[in-house]
Amino acid sequence: MNIPANAPADSATTHLSDQDLTALAETVEAEAMYAYVAQAPAATVEGLGTTTTRLGGGVVLSARLDPYDYWSKAVGLGVTEPVTHDLVGEVIDFYRAQRTPTALFQIAPSLLPEDWDEIRAAHGLEPAGTWNKHAAPIDGLRTDAMTDLRVARVQEDDAAEWATVVATTFGMDNPALVAMLTESVHTPGCQLFAAWDGDTIVAGGALFLHGTTASLHSGATAPSHRGRGAQSALVAARIEAARAAGARWVVSETGKAAPGERNPSTENMRRAGVRVAYARPNWRWRA
Repeated sequence: MNIPANAPADSATTHLSDQDLTALAETVEAEAMYAYVAQAPAATVEGLGTTTTRLGGGVVLSARLDPYDYWSKAVGLGVTEPVTHDLVGEVIDFYRAQRTPTALFQIAPSLLPEDWDEIRAAHGLEPAGTWNKHAAPIDGLRTDAMTDLRVARVQEDDAAEWATVVATTFGMDNPALVAMLTESVHTPGCQLFAAWDGDTIVAGGALFLHGTTASLHSGATAPSHRGRGAQSALVAARIEAARAAGARWVVSETGKAAPGERNPSTENMRRAGVRVAYARPNWRWRA
């Protein structure tokens, strides 16, 4: 039931067509999300009402009780099968069956059909912000970022503290979500990294490996320790870990800043050499 890697996800080449690069970037994100939610502990299933499925070659996640309207989403649609009116309807039928109040459709713009405006209007999908998708071959990425904080991989004993810092920084400190993030230390393909000030975790980030593609995500720094290079160093540490694991591509997502504003996460990725490959609008469905 896995999304096929199809050469892009497991290719050793560092020269991909735009189509293959999009497939690679969307697939690793979908697999990461599926891994975390599908393997969430009982506390998360009960507290957030989580369930998962795969439709149309993509991953469909439902968190019926999610107070943040974030974890219910469809990712990876259009990679192996076309996005159609019927497929969108099938995804929405799944959400209705789960009594999910709202969900995001996250589809790369190059994978949308020509009649997307008609499809989304028919199903009531509305624009909901835009994410930057970053992607770059791992060769040549910078890993020389410096910080006065200690940066290392998180082991099981520190996973709960890591999860609390990351979730709280994102404003998502629901105990059921913290439990899911804590459990991710055991998720196959996942590595957690943190920055410590003394014995206290003050920043974190996660690495997920799928084939020879690495996804960098969940980067968060406590407000008290921003401006000390924690995230740049965490990006560097995860790139080095991905390289050691045999990854050939690095992918990430950051929010697209509004005109005249900046997103430090986007800037951290650019400094490391992980360029913006494309901007992906989100589409929200509400029951």
